[in-house]
Amino acid sequence: MNAPASLARRTRPLLLAALLAALLPLAAVAAPAGGGPDADLASELAGARAEVERELAAARAELQSGNLELGVGAYVGPNKHKDARNDLPRGEITPAGDLLVDGKAVAIDDAQRALLLAYRRQAIDVAVAGIEVGEKAANAALDVVDRGLLGLMASAMTGRLERQLESSLRSTLEPGILQLCRNLPGLYASQQALAAAVPEFRPYASMTPEDVHNCEAEVRREFARL
Repeated sequence: MNAPASLARRTRPLLLAALLAALLPLAAVAAPAGGGPDADLASELAGARAEVERELAAARAELQSGNLELGVGAYVGPNKHKDARNDLPRGEITPAGDLLVDGKAVAIDDAQRALLLAYRRQAIDVAVAGIEVGEKAANAALDVVDRGLLGLMASAMTGRLERQLESSLRSTLEPGILQLCRNLPGLYASQQALAAAVPEFRPYASMTPEDVHNCEAEVRREFARL
């Protein structure tokens, strides 16, 4: 699970690159005289929206039905250069609340299972919220593009399109990612309770108080650079 500040850094360039790369085939729509560039552009954008919806729906479904992989993510704050430890065996929490370490189920009692399920639920809630932020950002970026082909081409040639996309991404992404930061204290508390109760989980409890404390400041710094 990626940290919110990491999401802020990664989403902007990916969306800008994808949308600017899409200008070439969209511009070609205008070539045939007497054609229907507006209709063709609308069809292209509708297809892009549908693809975004399909992919993110699949990601949501996979989160709910699949195993939650532990120790995967980036950091914010002073330790943001660290990635998850790669010397650990694969750790997962199943939808039934089993803890798997290197594919083998750890012996747990009912109370431990309840804590595993609570942590899994909170971690998935944060991940789904991140997916929703990404979906809003993608649709906002497509809205910027969906303003007429001639305007799109002129903006691309003058650099205005990139500035419009940056503004749209900032206004769409920042509030959602800051809300993710505000969900981290609950996730951290759940992680700590689980780590105290299940020793085998402790090596995967990678979130630190600094991650939680510095999240909003880190996100605001990233967006100030846009």
